[in-house]
Amino acid sequence: MEIVLIRHGRTPSNDARRYLGRSDEPLSALGRAQAQTLYESGLPPVDAVFSSPLKRCLETAAIVYPDQEPLIVPQFVELDFGRFEGRTHDQLTAEEPAYTAWLASNGEADIPGGENRAELCDRCRSGFLDMTARASGARRIATVAHSGVIMAVVSQFARPARNFFDCFIQNCQTVLCDWNGQFLTVKGGALK
Repeated sequence: MEIVLIRHGRTPSNDARRYLGRSDEPLSALGRAQAQTLYESGLPPVDAVFSSPLKRCLETAAIVYPDQEPLIVPQFVELDFGRFEGRTHDQLTAEEPAYTAWLASNGEADIPGGENRAELCDRCRSGFLDMTARASGARRIATVAHSGVIMAVVSQFARPARNFFDCFIQNCQTVLCDWNGQFLTVKGGALK
């Protein structure tokens, strides 16, 4: 099965460089324009579109695949940034010692009031396997999700293996993959 992974368009928090996890922000004007540009680029047709339940993903899905009703994957919500949510790197560096510790751990430590990377990866692994089971028999599907979700999925399933942070893509970029039931083969898009 071919899978088109799509990161949602920009939001006001993305524009302001604030951590955005579970807050349910809509797309910014730039994010809507990014999604429209992606739509106009000619994404491949798909049998089904899956999405995070958050507005920014659902809005992106509605723009890039306007004739498809997105199927929700609850596990594909973004990382829970807890006390870091809505704050910038500069604010956190000045005000939050736990943030410095989290950065020093390469993002693996617990986030106060949030979740850690291992929890994100476990949740996304489960969601990805549920999604592919729901799409059984499809030739090609699309998934609109968050950067953390895409990083978690690709870093766990891609062969050859990829580092978590090497799987980062910008807003409204895509990753084209083949899924053989066990592994993803990245074959195009923002990741080569």
